[in-house]
Amino acid sequence: MLGETAHVDFKLEDIKGRYITNDHIYDFLYQLDSTFNVKNLGTSVLGKPIYGLTIGQGPTRILMWSQMHGNESTTTKAVLDVINYIQLKSKDVKAIFDNCTLLIIPILNPDGAERYTRVNANQVDLNRDAQDLSQPESNILKLIYNEFKPSFCFNLHDQRTIFNVGKTNKPATVSFLAPAFDTNRNNSDSRLQSMQIISAMNIKLQKLIPGQVGRYDDGFNSNCVGDAFQMLKTPTILFEAGHFPGDYMREVTREYIVVAILEAIRTIMQGDYKSLQMENYLQIPENNKLFYDVLVLNGHELDTNLELGTKVGILFKEKLVDTKIDFEPNIELKLAKSEIAFGHETKDASILADRLWLESKDISRLFK
Repeated sequence: MLGETAHVDFKLEDIKGRYITNDHIYDFLYQLDSTFNVKNLGTSVLGKPIYGLTIGQGPTRILMWSQMHGNESTTTKAVLDVINYIQLKSKDVKAIFDNCTLLIIPILNPDGAERYTRVNANQVDLNRDAQDLSQPESNILKLIYNEFKPSFCFNLHDQRTIFNVGKTNKPATVSFLAPAFDTNRNNSDSRLQSMQIISAMNIKLQKLIPGQVGRYDDGFNSNCVGDAFQMLKTPTILFEAGHFPGDYMREVTREYIVVAILEAIRTIMQGDYKSLQMENYLQIPENNKLFYDVLVLNGHELDTNLELGTKVGILFKEKLVDTKIDFEPNIELKLAKSEIAFGHETKDASILADRLWLESKDISRLFK
């Protein structure tokens, strides 16, 4: 069955970490055989190539793109793993070639990827440029959309470590959204199909990461690409790769995105998503923003100006240093003892061992 091969058997071990650029993916793309049609779709603001590859010749056409935001690389690693999985040519993969045509853009924003920024070289967020089409990268995606005429679109992103699922202390390791197509967030045939496919992926993921799948906010913005394509009546799905405990390099989350993409392709080919209801989608809890990278209890022990029992939320700021990503701690918020918050790491400043840990991570200095 599609996707049942262990991830370790097709994971691209040479492409890992958070910093992924054209230079990292070029050799892999151009060693693929002729059944993978790799080409340069156009160039970025700074003249870097935007690669695309087409797989299969079936009637169901799936367009997926990653790293629209240059610092969101987890889904790029995942789509490359999916391509490598297909390259294995196992029996279950033949169905993809026969039933689907996939067009994959691994890095839509190569300038942002190289600089590790959300925006492109003109400081424009490409996911707010769907109507103005002011940037070359936006125009390339829209041109491909018009020419390819996809049956489905997968819009692939990363989300921050702040997100939890509903009111729980579970991190939103993977989140989905069936984008709205109008301000009233009404439903349509295309949006319902997005919801049904997400429901199928959720059922699969709940067996692997129970309680760690969230539903992203569906506020409508016609400048966002997912909303814009949904307005054009193409079922579009937003994928958000989030945090798994201890996985700041997003190598574990990478696997769950692979699982989700393969399950989406499978259920589209087999059509069994059609038996699922909108209620299955709405039962996925909405994301909340209650997580900190480090939650420090009894912060008054480190800063006597704080009230007794104050909790201090620390978030890591990602910084590109050479070709590595550093995680620099910063105080984000100071919370009353009664306020609800969760920490990927929770330390109590009144405990000596925890204070020593905070010093070792260069966090105590933030209180001085």
